[in-house]
Amino acid sequence: MAVFWAVLVSFVAYTLLRLARLLGEASEVVRDIGEQAGPLLDDMNRTVRRANEQLGRTDVITKQVAGVTQNVSAVTTVMTSVVGGPLVKAAAFSYGVRRALGNTRDGGHSGRPELTGRQNGKGRR
Repeated sequence: MAVFWAVLVSFVAYTLLRLARLLGEASEVVRDIGEQAGPLLDDMNRTVRRANEQLGRTDVITKQVAGVTQNVSAVTTVMTSVVGGPLVKAAAFSYGVRRALGNTRDGGHSGRPELTGRQNGKGRR
């Protein structure tokens, strides 16, 4: 019976030694991770700060482009009202004059020349 207890105590002692070694290695790993986590978090913090700066610059550029777009729209509206109105009136006037002159010359014909077809089937093919 003493042999049984000796084997059992030896087995338990061996298991406890292995467990102690495992816990020692685990504590080293945790310590290494703790030492490396600080610099990694600092690097990540700097990266996020730089990304936020770039996003801020992009936001400023976007607002400036929106302002330029509004200015271009305003200039387009002004140019349309300043040039477009008189231009339409001038075009309508010239159309009316052509129409009036065309009606007196041709006796009511529109004044547009008619296109003639090819003669003798010759031409570019």
